[in-house]
Amino acid sequence: MNELPRIRKESGVFWVEVDKIRPNSMQPRRTFDEIKLGELAESIRQYGVLQPLVVIRHEREVPTGTVVEYEIIAGERRWRASRQAGLTQVPVIIREDPSEKVKLELALIENLQREDLGPLERAEAFKQLVDQFKMRHHEVGAKMGKSREFVSNTIRLLTLPEEILEGLRQGLIFEGHTRPLLSLAKQKDEQLGFYKEIIYRKMTVREAELLSREIVRNRITRKIKDEIEDPETQMLQQKLSDALGTRVSVERKGPANKISIEFFSEEELNNFLAKIGAARENSGLEPEPEIDVNSFSV
Repeated sequence: MNELPRIRKESGVFWVEVDKIRPNSMQPRRTFDEIKLGELAESIRQYGVLQPLVVIRHEREVPTGTVVEYEIIAGERRWRASRQAGLTQVPVIIREDPSEKVKLELALIENLQREDLGPLERAEAFKQLVDQFKMRHHEVGAKMGKSREFVSNTIRLLTLPEEILEGLRQGLIFEGHTRPLLSLAKQKDEQLGFYKEIIYRKMTVREAELLSREIVRNRITRKIKDEIEDPETQMLQQKLSDALGTRVSVERKGPANKISIEFFSEEELNNFLAKIGAARENSGLEPEPEIDVNSFSV
């Protein structure tokens, strides 16, 4: 005998048992805020479900007959909250079975309109539309009411290191912090260091943006300096770096030269100074370079 759900219809809206309903297989959201879900459940207890769910109807054969189920296209939070509130039936609007692409689009649009999606869930859904359904970024944007740049920048979030993505999931940083972090995408060590500094210093998005610009400016300045450095200075830096076994920077300021050496202990510094003295005697460097101890990096 066929197992059919009890359905009550009111003005194009059907009342369906909550146990006959299942989530959208293309739902982009992976997590639901339990506090907000509880608040919605309490509202439903008092006032009921004010907006019907949108579902599609599925039939499948079982040994005892035909089972009818309903898949949510829009309204999963209302369905979850209704179950939590103890409702046995919820109002639904039944649509014809759409394609997987349309199911994802509808779920995305509903969540975006309510701003319920997290940034990474949104990024993964956009990427799915691009990869699985071969949509271009501007096409995704047109469907979602967003710009092409918004779609592209959202998908770029997924290129961040997993440590940063996990921090975003846990709320250690906000989505706005990812923009300055993405500007350092080609320097992964620098990017991770910057991420940790944002958390340690509890930077606002604005502060992080200003610091990232400063980092980029300093990098460009160093690059320009390296490019215009004369070959003689480069050769001297390389010779001293090889002799001392650490990074050495040479600056020529008129008649005086400045050598900056990285070291990690006083003992290592004393060893460097001894080696510099020996190297000077052997190479005949004149005048004696000025050693700026205060500029050494520990």
